[in-house]
Amino acid sequence: MPAAPLQTSPDRTGGSLSRGPLDAVENATSAAILKVLRVTLHTGFAVLLGVALVRILMAGGPLRWLWAGVAVVLAGVYLAGTVLEKRHAEGRASMDPRRFALLWLVLVTGLWAFLLAGSADFAWLAFPIFFLHLHLLPRRAALLTIALMTVAVIASQWAASGAPVPHAAAVVGPALGAIFAVITGLAYAALYREALNQRRAAEELRRTREALARTQHEAGVLAERERLAREIHDTLAQGLSSIVLLGRAAEQSLAGGDSIAAASQLVLVQRTAAENLAEARSFVRGLSSPQLEGSTLVDALRRLCAATETGAAAAGLPLRCRVEVDGDPLDLPQPVRVTLLRAAQASLANVREHAGARTAVVTLAFLGTEVTMDIYDDGAGFDPDAAAAAAHAGGGDGGGFGLRSLRERVDALNGSLELESAPGEGTVVAIRLPLGDR
Repeated sequence: MPAAPLQTSPDRTGGSLSRGPLDAVENATSAAILKVLRVTLHTGFAVLLGVALVRILMAGGPLRWLWAGVAVVLAGVYLAGTVLEKRHAEGRASMDPRRFALLWLVLVTGLWAFLLAGSADFAWLAFPIFFLHLHLLPRRAALLTIALMTVAVIASQWAASGAPVPHAAAVVGPALGAIFAVITGLAYAALYREALNQRRAAEELRRTREALARTQHEAGVLAERERLAREIHDTLAQGLSSIVLLGRAAEQSLAGGDSIAAASQLVLVQRTAAENLAEARSFVRGLSSPQLEGSTLVDALRRLCAATETGAAAAGLPLRCRVEVDGDPLDLPQPVRVTLLRAAQASLANVREHAGARTAVVTLAFLGTEVTMDIYDDGAGFDPDAAAAAAHAGGGDGGGFGLRSLRERVDALNGSLELESAPGEGTVVAIRLPLGDR
């Protein structure tokens, strides 16, 4: 069915003023004005048609019932187009009536012209029809049809008066009415474009917000994935590696008949597994390391050194580890404590598994506005450039990821990490973290 005037008038690009979900953001003032114009148009059409119909019936004449019937048909066509378009705009009808808009307009205008030929009482019905042409036709075509309709109204008034020359009022009145209708229609078109632009801007804003929300969600997922990867590498992976080494040592002890050593090593396996389980539960909940709960960083590092010695001894490695503190210990922020502990865990695990060192020293220095930690070992050492290249090429065994994970932790706190090593000269991992104003 056709589009109802001022209800869902199509724009020049084929859009419509349909009442849809996006219209919820329409400017309140514009929406109120548009609604008043719609109601005024429909009411004016009904009142003018009703008055003309009553006058026809009261005037009598042999064709009065013909004109009355045509007037009723015109009312039905107008009402049908308006109601069907409103139902479609509200989502209650699937058929789009806009494709029949021009046919509907021709039918309404033709019925009006037929009535005008029969009685000048229908002349004033032209003014609400002007709005139909303004909103359903391109502007130039609408102005042309309005001009022709105005001429028809003037001619009908002249014919009804019976005067040899049309009165000035018969010409000025319809002309001024047509001009007023055009100005009002253009004002409505401006309001319509404003409302349409507001809806488009609101839709663009909604899409931008949805895209931003998706991006933030994806960034959060990636950040959480990176966090879990770091935690797994620095806790579970190191613990499982220790369990594997201790399990092999226990197997060798049993094979050699040393059940006491095997039992001790199995106790360490159980302890390491329990610590790993606690760490897993902790980082899944996003909490800090259990080793830092109710403890200072210095105490946690000393326990870590002791556990490193014990694990190395169980694997038959003569490693000695100690912690040295420089300066007065400070109450460090939790992210700093966790980063330093994870750095020590990863570094000492590498010392135990790869360095073949006899001594490892963890030096923690409190320097007022920053804290530093150096992990030194006297092991075999390595070429950092060659190791980085191998890790980048995918040929590393995980150490490359561990170093990258540690750098990410340090970078997140605006700190710095330096790695010094050479074959046969041991290794030093140096970390420096700012503490800000204290």
